[in-house]
Amino acid sequence: MSSLIRWRFVVMAGAVAALAWAGLDLYGPRSHDLRDFQPDEVGRLETAMWRSYYKKADLRLFGQLATLLREQYDLPALRSYLVAFHAARAAALFQRGHNRSEYERALPDLQDFYSAIAKVAVQRFDVQRAARLELEWWIIHRERASHAAGDLTRSLAELQAELYHAPQASFLEHAGERASAMLFRDAEAEHGDVSGDDWKQIEAKLRNSWTLLWKSVRY
Repeated sequence: MSSLIRWRFVVMAGAVAALAWAGLDLYGPRSHDLRDFQPDEVGRLETAMWRSYYKKADLRLFGQLATLLREQYDLPALRSYLVAFHAARAAALFQRGHNRSEYERALPDLQDFYSAIAKVAVQRFDVQRAARLELEWWIIHRERASHAAGDLTRSLAELQAELYHAPQASFLEHAGERASAMLFRDAEAEHGDVSGDDWKQIEAKLRNSWTLLWKSVRY
């Protein structure tokens, strides 16, 4: 066998192996319990993602989402980037919206995001409803001036109730602390730039929020 033929064989074998790996990464079976996450790390990553979102740093947000999906949802590398793309695009579409019909342009990507989570999750949940509940709290937060106090907390809790199939009341503490972090950031932003110390307070609230969720689903 000539060196050229051997080289072609090696290249073809490598290509086949790469395709097989990619197929397994993207479509292979996977199983993950949604209760299995690190609350401090989720809080840290969510803080980082909020900072990227408000700075409109879409590429950085995309990378942070992929990291979250790998570390907390146990998605393999390629799949984490594909699913992160849908989440990041949903966020970008929503951010550019000005009314409900424009906000709903984010819904297909949110459905793709939750569909990917549902495929690996031990818990069974309604993908379409989860996506709509996710979008709904986004809208309530954006239009908070026209909503009653507590609407954001209840909306956040309703999403977790769907994902974990537990009473909404079980998640009100988690949701309340997460809503508090959002509203604190909003208030500081209205008064000027959100400072580094402000972000430390936001991160502390988010770490506590996800710890409350972890405790409510683990015990």
